Amino acid sequence: MVEITKPYTLRTLSGAPVSLPDLFAGRRQLIVYHYMFNPARDAGCSSCSVVADNIGHLAHLHSRDTTLVLVSRAPAEKIAAFKQRMGWEVPWFSSFETEFNYDFDVLLDEDVKPLSYNYMSEEATRERLGTGQELPGVSVFLMRDGKVFHTYSGYGRQVEMLVGTYHYLDLTPLGRQEEGMEMGINGFTWHDKYEDAWLC
Repeated sequence: MVEITKPYTLRTLSGAPVSLPDLFAGRRQLIVYHYMFNPARDAGCSSCSVVADNIGHLAHLHSRDTTLVLVSRAPAEKIAAFKQRMGWEVPWFSSFETEFNYDFDVLLDEDVKPLSYNYMSEEATRERLGTGQELPGVSVFLMRDGKVFHTYSGYGRQVEMLVGTYHYLDLTPLGRQEEGMEMGINGFTWHDKYEDAWLC
């Protein structure tokens, strides 16, 4: 457990500034899904969209004193438009022009900080992933006595625990059907982009 003392200024989708403690919304625990959303694009990552699609009603988490939010590095207005397109209700915040994504190792740039992803060494991260990449992850925080503590982060395949679709597929004879695909949630796309024949 590591205390977080750096003051981050994130933004609500209306552009209002908020701090990391504000994201807790008065609860003791906070789960942040680091949703990949390049500021130069108009849509977020299609694989991260599968994670967002699998987020259930938040009342059950709230009943256990836990808040779940998405945080992306795109500007608030781009996130707001995409969130409306997708029809999601989960709270979403912009980390645009902050160090938040770098500090939690989901944005890799060795000019900003030493490379590290999924607890790999700097050398292994550089060899496997290179620099200049944005990657998925989940981070968990605890509020205790007015202080924020980082308690956990998971990356890569560890994010799969958030994807109920995978758990259903694991029950079936054909399973995940990922042969020939790279790590992660590849093969899925935005839910509004599948062929109509698959939606009936």
